[in-house]
Amino acid sequence: KAATRRTTSTVLLGKRRMGKTEIFKRVVNRLFFEQDPKDPKAVVPVYFSFPDMNITPENFANKYIENFMRYYLAFYTSRPEIVLSEMEAEMLVSLFQENRSSMPSDRIVDVILMKHKTVSEGKSVIPQQTAVEMPRRISDIADTTIVMFLDEFQNTRLPQYDFDIVGFMQEAVESPTCPHFVTGSAMSILSREIIGRGSLFGRFDGMDIHPMTGYWGAELAAKAAAYYAADVLEEMRPVISDRCGGNPFYINAVIRQAGKMQKRITDEEALNNILAVDISSGFIWGELNDQVNRWISRINEYGVTKWVLYLSALDENTNEERRNELNIERIRDEIKNRDGKEVSIETIRDVLVQLSRGDLIEYLELGGWFRKVDDPILIDFLKVWGRIEVEGRSQDKVRYEIVRRYGHIDRKFSEYKGYLAEVHMSQVLWNAQRKTIPGEWFNSPSDIQMPMMFIFIHHRYRCGSGKGREIDVLGASDAGVWVCQSKWIKGKPSGVADLEKLMKQAEYVKEDLKPDQIWLWLFSHDGLTQEAEDFARKHGILWSSRRELDELLSFVGLRRLPDL
Repeated sequence: KAATRRTTSTVLLGKRRMGKTEIFKRVVNRLFFEQDPKDPKAVVPVYFSFPDMNITPENFANKYIENFMRYYLAFYTSRPEIVLSEMEAEMLVSLFQENRSSMPSDRIVDVILMKHKTVSEGKSVIPQQTAVEMPRRISDIADTTIVMFLDEFQNTRLPQYDFDIVGFMQEAVESPTCPHFVTGSAMSILSREIIGRGSLFGRFDGMDIHPMTGYWGAELAAKAAAYYAADVLEEMRPVISDRCGGNPFYINAVIRQAGKMQKRITDEEALNNILAVDISSGFIWGELNDQVNRWISRINEYGVTKWVLYLSALDENTNEERRNELNIERIRDEIKNRDGKEVSIETIRDVLVQLSRGDLIEYLELGGWFRKVDDPILIDFLKVWGRIEVEGRSQDKVRYEIVRRYGHIDRKFSEYKGYLAEVHMSQVLWNAQRKTIPGEWFNSPSDIQMPMMFIFIHHRYRCGSGKGREIDVLGASDAGVWVCQSKWIKGKPSGVADLEKLMKQAEYVKEDLKPDQIWLWLFSHDGLTQEAEDFARKHGILWSSRRELDELLSFVGLRRLPDL
């Protein structure tokens, strides 16, 4: 929508390694290669990543402007190699002069070269201001659209940038001709410190990058398995996605490790073994170890940061209302017992705040308390990392311990095929939003008008404690709630008892969520008995057999169920 001036600057928010940078790069590439530069409505894409190093205002300004010049010139001349080149400033200026005819106007070329000269010769009073405001100036003068994709934006708040950038971006980002899209690897700094307050507050729209759904996580697992020549049982693919929390980096790393180990993933035991190896010495270890140590090196002024982070991962709190809340007093006592250091509560709190800025701890600022991040693989990594990096234990021994411990984890899924169907059912709900579905695929006498929007869709949702309260798929929408069950049993149609169980679960949901309306949907691979069909018709229960679910999947643009 930027070409029609209907886009506002936007911040892309999501956990680490969720693919935010990859999204930016792919959008930039599509804008670069799938547009005609001569089209008056063409959008010029510019990608810039804020470097993680000490830098002066003058060096930053030169780097920012010359990066802009390379993208601008490359787009209008259709020469992508200019972006990748490390040409000197003189050659870049010369290329601009030679290609004046390709630019929107001579005036634009003169303004760009004048701004570059002012900064490069040290004549700008505030060089970083000149640099960050330049793209908007160009887009306004030429009445063209430029989109700035700014990555690792949180670096502007770190000590190596001992000068203000964000304060000068207020005017730059408020332009319909030059929207700025920003993201970075430290969401807490972005959302709380840069976008959530100060000069940029209220000037950015927000877009959340959520973990992959089970369906798309399974699709990624399938593609990664083909790429890394890993042998992964089809019904295990959504299980891998679940264990990895829908994080594409974790999914890819696990499949890659399976290929490296030449270990077939046929059940949870095999998956646990591969995860244990990867967390303790594989691809996940390498990536997270680098991120954690790099962040700690920036904030380790008290000398106890590693201990605080490690003990935070070990701290357990099962209080339902404030689950995973960290006990600071217990962390203080453990530091004294293990390291012999007397550390104040205030110091530990300050360290935890610093760790939260790197998304290693979650800080609930209004309540003034801390909890673990919602990332089980990161938590398990920190426990392993702490034994090696903080306690100084042998990496081989720690690796043996975690592989052994993971080998004793109880199975989460009793039936892999049933869970595979659940994943497909939930993705049908997501994809069917705002659609009208032919009633025949739900065995309904009338068509089904799907909700405008699902607020959430959860797997294995529990309505309180007790037997029979775990719901396979629960979808809460603006119109009501969907309660769904999956029965992948070949050669045996589902009976009345299965429908009665589903109705009982609906009663639990009514007590828990108090919805205005409730839909019941059962998937039964081989359909229902005649008695069950009559029961479903009487009570308005929707149901789909294997054939009907396959038709539903095709209707909403998804792959049909596999033949297992």
